[in-house]
Amino acid sequence: MEKFRQVAMICVGRAVLFGWLAIGLVMLSFSFNPAIAFRAGAVMALAMATILLVKAFEAGRKSPRHTEMWLYLDDKSRPVNPESKQVFRNTVREVYGRFAQGAFLLACVMFVLSIVFVGLGYDKNLPILHRVERERPVQTLKSDPAQLPVLARLQSRTLSRFP
Repeated sequence: MEKFRQVAMICVGRAVLFGWLAIGLVMLSFSFNPAIAFRAGAVMALAMATILLVKAFEAGRKSPRHTEMWLYLDDKSRPVNPESKQVFRNTVREVYGRFAQGAFLLACVMFVLSIVFVGLGYDKNLPILHRVERERPVQTLKSDPAQLPVLARLQSRTLSRFP
């Protein structure tokens, strides 16, 4: 049974590690605003925990032959009789549940960190949707006699499409 658990921890742990790599890269892309980065990481960690829980519930119905763990077990360690298959299913379910628990805990920590960063004012640079800018009057060039030679030089440098 310990061999089952070791192989299941390696297989599930590797998949979860790749998931955390993706979450970390998305959080890195939001590094301009730590509040948003931790909020995005928390939402994706919750999604990963949900997927792991679904896999844990699915592990009870799946045949051990159709799992990745089956490939890594040698012939002596593979479950043969129905009792050992049930022990294998329960072990895989427990491993998925343990990783889902860890992902959920880290998601909660990231949500708390996001709230802390919002409290510290790191969320101020986001656009405010309810703010409407007032119309400003259009500024026109005033003809100043001192500025006329400068304007004439600027106009002569611009290319015209029409002859």
